[in-house]
Amino acid sequence: MATDMPSGQVTDLDWLLSGLVQRVPYTRSAILLSADGLVKSLHGMDADSADHMAALAAGLYSLGRSAGARFGDNGEVRQVVVELDSTLLFVSTAGSGTCLAVLAGREADAAVLGYEMTMLVKSVRPNLMTPARQAVGAPSATGL
Repeated sequence: MATDMPSGQVTDLDWLLSGLVQRVPYTRSAILLSADGLVKSLHGMDADSADHMAALAAGLYSLGRSAGARFGDNGEVRQVVVELDSTLLFVSTAGSGTCLAVLAGREADAAVLGYEMTMLVKSVRPNLMTPARQAVGAPSATGL
């Protein structure tokens, strides 16, 4: 079931997330988020839960980047996996400044889910970029 976000926030990428959740058995929900934790698109979760999940996923992604900088030769984060008693949480890079977070039951095949996430991202990567935010009051590139 697709969750409707407030007017103006639903993107044309919702159907991609819906397809991912439907293709991989035991997958519950998927969220596309900016690297700083703002929901861009979602499927299978109410807006409040999505905001909370986006903040958590952005934090996990940031921890992964920090680990890569310190211990991984500045390698890019491919995927962060959190294994809970009854749930798997996957967070992966989805484009410049964008992450994909997916929740699935323990019964889900982690390899299949990881593969499907990778294929989704590769197929639409140019559409998943989130531009860097400018500070409030910062001059724009055009000087206006």
